[in-house]
Order: sequence, then structure tokens, then C-alpha cells
Amino acid sequence: MNRRLLLKTVAGLAAIHPLSRLPGWAAPYRTQLSGEPMATGKFKPTWESLQQYAVPDWYRDAKFGIWAHWGAQCQPEHGDWYARNMYDEGGNDYKFHVEKYGHPSKAGFKDVIHQWKAENWNPDQLLSLYKRAGAQYFMAMANHHDNFDNYDSKYQSWNATRLGPKKDIIGGWAKAARQHSLRFGVSVHAAHAWTWYETAQRSDKQGPLAGVPYDGKLTKADGKGTWWEGYDPQELYAQNHPLSENSLKTSSIHRQWEWGNGANVPPAAYCEKFYNRTVDLINKYSPDVVYFDDTALPLWPINDAGLRIAAHLYNSNMKRHGGKLEAVLNGKILTPEQQKCMVWDIERGQSNQIEPFVWQTDTCIGSWHYDRRVYDNNRYKSAQTVVHTLADVVSKNGNLLLSVPVRADGSIDEKETAIVEGIAAWMAINKEAIFGTRPWRIFGEGPALESAAPLSAQGFNEGKGKPFGAEDIRFTRKGNTLYAIVMGWPADGQVRIKSLGTAAAQSPAYTHVSLLGHSEPLRFTQTAEALTVSLPSQKPGDYAYCLKLS
Repeated sequence: MNRRLLLKTVAGLAAIHPLSRLPGWAAPYRTQLSGEPMATGKFKPTWESLQQYAVPDWYRDAKFGIWAHWGAQCQPEHGDWYARNMYDEGGNDYKFHVEKYGHPSKAGFKDVIHQWKAENWNPDQLLSLYKRAGAQYFMAMANHHDNFDNYDSKYQSWNATRLGPKKDIIGGWAKAARQHSLRFGVSVHAAHAWTWYETAQRSDKQGPLAGVPYDGKLTKADGKGTWWEGYDPQELYAQNHPLSENSLKTSSIHRQWEWGNGANVPPAAYCEKFYNRTVDLINKYSPDVVYFDDTALPLWPINDAGLRIAAHLYNSNMKRHGGKLEAVLNGKILTPEQQKCMVWDIERGQSNQIEPFVWQTDTCIGSWHYDRRVYDNNRYKSAQTVVHTLADVVSKNGNLLLSVPVRADGSIDEKETAIVEGIAAWMAINKEAIFGTRPWRIFGEGPALESAAPLSAQGFNEGKGKPFGAEDIRFTRKGNTLYAIVMGWPADGQVRIKSLGTAAAQSPAYTHVSLLGHSEPLRFTQTAEALTVSLPSQKPGDYAYCLKLS
């Protein structure tokens, strides 16, 4: 079978089952271009062409970014995926919603949006704090699976400039980030609204409202006399379609995330609208980073919209920068070939090796959307955990993108502020061992290596291994200078680095060892077994301690 006939056959089978994501295969169907034209240039909307990508130096040097995963789902302050789970009868979010807002047949997620005001949002104040904490780039959520755009969207009437806070959230974040000389990024999650909102098509099976449909099937005509008159709920919920297989099992969406296993596949019009919304976002706000919460690219392999968005991002970015590509695109669960096309993102997890290409961990100190229960029960990650994660990730050629949950009103709470201040204090002493560094010959040593958990799906291995301690060390380098980041203060004041013993294959001879934050050189000995460093009597800070060897 020749290639043209093969691709034609692939397209015919697409509606039955999504196909291989191998580079070079055409998307099962390609929609007619309309609305926002794709920028032309070096990159074409194919996996082969995208393999010309090279990670820009600014991102390789940055190492640390902070993320505001903030939108209308933060209004209830009840955690992540609220707009899906509030329609799951008997579940925790459902019970909370009925008590706070009313039954989802009468008060759906559209009504939660209506209550979100963001009245205390001060992006300049938050970005000033994040800059002190060492963030080199800042990410803001443009939309989530709830399909609500946090910007002045030309193609989505359900957006934050018209409804809810009636503010251009992305515009405000972008302005503040650039005022503080931070690279600016946007995260885009809305491609999956088609299946994600299927719970809104349900109704109670029990109780006085059994059989009364939730609001997921409402239309524009139903809004007469309501606060949302003139707006079409189907533009938000996108639920005028049959349910996916096993849709009544709420967890089934996870195995259908790649548009397989019985997921109801959206039509060309849905995919083209997503393309137009995202290109409009890129054109309006010129982000340096675009993060997709999708396997590979959004709507792949059922549509080529993600490939066209990627080509547009790269080409338009090059035009803005005089032919130099400065853009970064994040995607999840990438094949080795796809890792050449964009930056691999691992959610709530870390690689267990030095990766050949720059990658990123994204994680959160609490729940992705603000959750008051995390605050009440003191379940935030500590500043120490964040610092240890940063050191581990950077030693393996990665960056850390840290989400600090934002409350409904646009502020962060005092416990979060204290955590960020703790990171800032550590960075003030030790940032030299992080920013602008590259991996060494090995990434580290210590007992935590033996219990490191493997990745699961898009990540999710953080916190599953042994906690870091004083015997765990991570390495970074700048030129001929080596940094050994010690994950605790040893009780006897002696750091023993086995990888730097003279018998170790990777060990050079060192003539000078110092401790960042301490002004005097340190005493050390180098034997076959280890390089042993005597620490000063006073700690120069907390969490982790950086030895500088030359």
C-alpha cells in the first residue's frame, strides 16, 4: 500500500479508533482553515517539521517558574475538577455544591462563574513576590477543562471580560510579568471540555429531583429572563452530543484522555474553534511559553489543530524575534520523536535520570484549584520540599514549574506566602547553584535513589519514594565549577561525597571547596572512598546546602 493510500485509509478509520501518534502520520482528519490564519515560516504542521525545534537558551537557564492555575473553579475554594465533579451525584463536590449554590439542575457551573469576582486580585504584588522567590518565568491559566476563557476571547463568549470578574485576567498577568522582567506563559486545557463536561448531562437517580436533568443540555433559548440571557450554555458546556462509552462511570475519562477507548470524538467545528481560540490567545498576548494539558498536542490524533497551533506559535515567535526562536511549548506523555518537537512536561513527578532534552516538572504546593481544606488541614508542601524537588529536577536537566494556588478573590493566603518567602530566602543564598547551570556527569547519589518510584502515565511519582536527607546529594555545574547540593545538615558536620572519591570514574581533583552563604573556604580531604568536607558550626540557611567545588 503506498503512503497516500495508507493515509486515506487512516482517515477513514479515525472515527472508529485513534491511531498511532508516530511522527509523519497525518491527523485522521484535517479541518478547513478559517478564522485565524496560521503563521507561515520554517515550521509546517507536521511532526517531521516540528523536529527542527531547539529549546531556547533562556529556558535552559531559567530552571524555575511559578504558575497561577487560577480560574472560575477557584470560586468555591473546593479543589480541582470541581466543574466536572459537582455533577457527580453523592460525591463530595456534589454535596458541597448543593449546600452552597443549589441543585445542579438549577445552579450549574455557569452560575459559579457568575459569582466569581476576583475582587482582590493584584498581579503586580504577586509577581513582585514571585520574582524575589527566584521565578524566571510566570505561567497563567488561559482556560481549564471548564471551557471558560480568562482573556478577551474573540471566539468564546464565555470569557472573563464579559462574565464573572469582567476583567482581562491574562492581560493583567502578562503586563505584570513583563514589568518584573519575567518571561510569560499561558496554560491551555480546554480541548477536553467535550468529554469532561459529560457529567453535566446527568440527573439525580435518587431523591426529590430524581430524573430532573442537570443544566448541561440547556440552550440559549432557555435563558430568557435569567442573568445569562443572550449567552448559549452549549458554547460553554459543549454537551449537545451522545455520551462516551461508560460515561456514567466518572473515572472512565482518564483512560479516554487520548480520544480512544470509546470517547465521543468531537466534530471538525469544535476542533476548529479550539484552534481559533488558541491562535487568538497567542496573537493577543505573545506568550513565551504555551503549556498544553494534553497527550502530545491537543486533539491529536483525531485532528491536526494542535500541530497547526504549534507551527503558528513557533513561526510567529520567530518573526517577533528577528528570526530567532524563543518560544517553548509543553506537552505530556511524549514519544522520543515528539520530545524533539517540544518540551516534555511531567505532572507531579520527576524523571529518574538525566534527560537528553530539557524537560519540566509541574507540581503544586496544594490542590491545582484552590482548596480551603488544604489550608485548614495544613497540607501544603513545605518550602523544604519545594527546594529539594527543584534541586533534584535541575540536576537531571529539568525545570520546575510550581503552582501557588490563588484564592477566589485573587489573593494567596498567609501560609502560602510564608512558603514562597521561605523559597526566596533559600534562593537569596543558593541561586548560583541553580540558574544557568547544566547537569554534571551524574545527577546525584544517596539512599533516596534506591526507592525512586517510576513514572505513571503523565507523571505522578512525586512523594512515593524515600524522603531526601543529609546523605542525598544532587549535582549541577557551570563550566569547571561543580555544585553539590546537600539535602540536609549532617549531624556530625561532615559531608561525604562518594562520587568524588579518587576511585570514582567521574571524580576530578579539587583544590577549593566552599559553602554558599559562608565566607571562608572549607577543610576537606579526598580519598579513594569519598571527598569529605567539614562544614562550619553555623548553618547558612535552611533546607539544603550548596557546596561549590573548583
